[in-house]
Amino acid sequence: MRELVMNVPRYPSLYEVNTRVRLRHIARETGRRVTLDDIPDAWLAGLVGCGFDWVYLMSIWKTGEAGRRVSGSNEEWLSGYRNLLPDLREEDICGSGFAVTGYVLHPNIGEPDALIRFRDRLHRQGLSLMLDFVPNHTAPDHPWVRDHPDYYIHGTEEDLARRPQDFIRVDLPGGSAVLAHGRDPSFGGWPDTLQLDYGNVAVQEAMTAEVQRIAGWCDGIRCDMAMLVLPEVFRQTWGRAMDPFWPRVIREVRGEHPGFLFMAEVYWNLEWVLQQQGFDYTYDKRLYDRLREGEGRAVRDHLRADPEYQRRSARFLENHDEPRAAAVFPPDRHRAAAVLTYLCPGLRFFHQGQFAGRRKLVPVHLCREPEEPTDPALEEFYRRLFACLRLPAFRDGKWRLLDCNPAWEANPSHDGYIAFAWERGEERFLVVVNYAPDRGQCYVPLPWADLAGRAVLLRDLMGPARYDRDGGSLLSPGLYLDLPGWGYHVFEVAAEER
Repeated sequence: MRELVMNVPRYPSLYEVNTRVRLRHIARETGRRVTLDDIPDAWLAGLVGCGFDWVYLMSIWKTGEAGRRVSGSNEEWLSGYRNLLPDLREEDICGSGFAVTGYVLHPNIGEPDALIRFRDRLHRQGLSLMLDFVPNHTAPDHPWVRDHPDYYIHGTEEDLARRPQDFIRVDLPGGSAVLAHGRDPSFGGWPDTLQLDYGNVAVQEAMTAEVQRIAGWCDGIRCDMAMLVLPEVFRQTWGRAMDPFWPRVIREVRGEHPGFLFMAEVYWNLEWVLQQQGFDYTYDKRLYDRLREGEGRAVRDHLRADPEYQRRSARFLENHDEPRAAAVFPPDRHRAAAVLTYLCPGLRFFHQGQFAGRRKLVPVHLCREPEEPTDPALEEFYRRLFACLRLPAFRDGKWRLLDCNPAWEANPSHDGYIAFAWERGEERFLVVVNYAPDRGQCYVPLPWADLAGRAVLLRDLMGPARYDRDGGSLLSPGLYLDLPGWGYHVFEVAAEER
């Protein structure tokens, strides 16, 4: 049994790496083939310097020719590849990293022990390693298709004729069979996958064994589309009953690996369900969607959720499934959304290329990214934000949402404001954002009664602002704010006796 002992903060930060793209980048710089062993320690140390606690390696598992063939023959996908890479080459199409043929390190990424060596290098830096687990499906050329065809959802000739996007004929040792592609209830099948039948107890046992094996190589897993193997969703999708899977696998894995972390990619308001089943963190897509919509009130209402739900939410502005933040959010809104996303409670989830302002999302089928210029202003913003995230109060402190009151009668602009406080020991911080397109005003009463009768210095950690205020006035009517659209402050609050 291996148990990682580290000083894990209450609100950690995670960095997602597109492993194949990262290695291709290093290979271009060095002019030779590279593996995980060639990722420099200095680069890992840079992540530590930014305040990261976790490195999530995406797309490291073995994939096969069947998935790569689908990735390279789908005309719609090919059109997208060419738009991204006008000089697209065949070797750029490596197949989806989520069309897995086996939970072993892909030979192009390294020989098997390279993963252990990489994990150990992370541990020496104080970092933890997260890897993918894809519960819903396998690649069409996974060995189970040949050896255990009963592990998969079977269809009929009628299914194949009526829904060719969801089913495929597969040649098996005992003759051909119609098998289902993996999918969710709202969309057609993923053509480079085959759907596992969780109504079969043997499938659940086999997948539990896979997670146990993965857990020997890392400290946590991100479970792809985790809600698709909830009994109610599985029944809705496939018309089959199944026993609950997640409580069992989480319990059994933690029996062997105490402290092992589970993060769920989840949508459809099923986050709390999966948290109750044992997941440490669940994607907070609802916060992301509300930030994209640009409605301050909706964001503020979302942050009123149960504190435990908030603590176990994975907050993000982009990842490998979402558009690049710099392409979705105009610069001012990007910064305001980032302050709200990463300075509220939960796991702070960042994506490779996000800080540089990358605008082009690389599909999971490709292993090369286009050349893009860096946005120095955005890099400087994130540098300041990381300095905040390294502070103990933002990593382990107490958080509370604050009221934002009208500045005067008939002025509704306070409705766009979101404000919250952090404290840990003597450290106190106030975060305020006018999440609206227009200038607005409000009063924010501070929550610390001992400010009465004291002089208070407010120093903005994200900009040059410094204000001296009377502590009593900060309690009532509160701190007066007049900010432009998408304006923000992250104030350190320091009080002195008069």
